[in-house]
Amino acid sequence: GLAQADLGSATYKQACFSCHGTGAGGAPKIGDKSAWKARIAKGAEALYQSSLNGMPGTAMIPRGGQAQLPDDAVKAAVDFIIKNSR
Repeated sequence: GLAQADLGSATYKQACFSCHGTGAGGAPKIGDKSAWKARIAKGAEALYQSSLNGMPGTAMIPRGGQAQLPDDAVKAAVDFIIKNSR
């Protein structure tokens, strides 16, 4: 299979970029250190849960609307966003 970093990048492009690359729906944009600082401070596990289950009251829907994505792909995408937003 894909290396974890490649899986994260590919999944990000497939499921996450449409909002986290553009700011659509109020999404914090990848690379926006100030927007991600408090979120990253909660820890990767909290961000995994938000991405897998969605965030009530926001436009963050479970798995970015890609219900077929396996957990490890979603988590890899979260890791990709964290790495590029510190």
